[in-house]
Amino acid sequence: MSASIEATPAERGTHTPLWLAATIAVFFGLFYAFDVWEALGNLLAIQQSASALGVPITAYGWIVLIAALVLPLALFGLAFWLGRNRGALALAAFLFVGLCVSAVAYLNIIGVFAFGPILDFSGA
Repeated sequence: MSASIEATPAERGTHTPLWLAATIAVFFGLFYAFDVWEALGNLLAIQQSASALGVPITAYGWIVLIAALVLPLALFGLAFWLGRNRGALALAAFLFVGLCVSAVAYLNIIGVFAFGPILDFSGA
């Protein structure tokens, strides 16, 4: 019995060329960067609103605001890590799904938390 020398498609791998993976990552990275920029803008705006109202931001509020800032970065890293050794379409799909999860999580943060639990109006 002779062993087959030819590699199957699964053994050859479908690695994406570095230039294509970088192009896809940069394209989606711009959208992730916009999410981070938006979260940073909201953090600064809420901090400014809190100081204008004379109320502090609660510890829970800081956790929510910082989580909204860090979540897109973590999701980008996770999506890129999961898609790095797959084809270009799979990499793009992982990055797109991560972007969708980031958007949904951010909308949930805004919808659920708004200003209520973030600012401490009890002392005002």
